[in-house]
Amino acid sequence: MYSLKLPDRPRLRLGVISDTHGLLRPEAVKVLSGSDLIIHAGDIGDPEILEALRRLGPVAAVRGNMDKAPWAGNLPATEVVEAGAARLYVLHELFALDLDPAAAGFAGVIFGHTHEPALFRKDGVLFLNPGSAGPKRFAHPVSLALLHVNGPTLEAELIKLKI
Repeated sequence: MYSLKLPDRPRLRLGVISDTHGLLRPEAVKVLSGSDLIIHAGDIGDPEILEALRRLGPVAAVRGNMDKAPWAGNLPATEVVEAGAARLYVLHELFALDLDPAAAGFAGVIFGHTHEPALFRKDGVLFLNPGSAGPKRFAHPVSLALLHVNGPTLEAELIKLKI
């Protein structure tokens, strides 16, 4: 597990993306621009994706189940992001969550893998899957998310990309 600490500011805007599978759409870049941090929840597909995201700002990324090429070996399976007063736990597959996020003091859990956007709270913890922003698969929309951090409070919005 790695840990990343953002500057302690009262308000932060985090871009959340997952399952790009080697495709970074211009529509996604537009939404993510201006983020204090971009979180990629795995299945990146190509190191060029991370390089392009880093041109927009700092990036925290985890390895997905499809990220098997040698370049992905340096990516962590999980990441802890300290965003102001909020701690976030990032992983690719939610079923691999091996801790109680509320008991561990996490305000949010960010995950991907299913390609289906999801946003819910459990035991006071926000769970966010931005969906897939890469190639369209299944009947799910092409989507990503913005996460607004205001002190310890998290508010998320799922954004369906018009492609």
